[in-house]
Amino acid sequence: QVQLVESGGELVQAGGSLRLSCAASGRTFSSYTMGWFRQAPGKERDFLAAISRNGGDTYFADSVKGRFAISRDNAKNTVYLQMNSLKPEDTAVYYCAASWYYPTARPNNYVYWGQGTQVTVSS
Repeated sequence: QVQLVESGGELVQAGGSLRLSCAASGRTFSSYTMGWFRQAPGKERDFLAAISRNGGDTYFADSVKGRFAISRDNAKNTVYLQMNSLKPEDTAVYYCAASWYYPTARPNNYVYWGQGTQVTVSS
């Protein structure tokens, strides 16, 4: 069992940056691919990025490629999402999740989820 807790979401102006963190409990964090998703009101949960178990490979949705970066620190059981050049359409609840598969953008392939952190980008 892995418990995930996201943090770092806040209100930011368009063009700004944020770094989200996701802290995992348990001793098996490095066994999982980690991913980030987001969900805006009334919309489906969208895949953003994934990172392999050792952090050596990353995979991004086209919508955020070049603006977002994903990284992990297995010694700290934490995965990060660096978001740059934020736009109002990036406003959503952001979730981290753990999967046995890599690379995968399918939410159904992720077995553990955090509760989410709100990111609001003002214009």
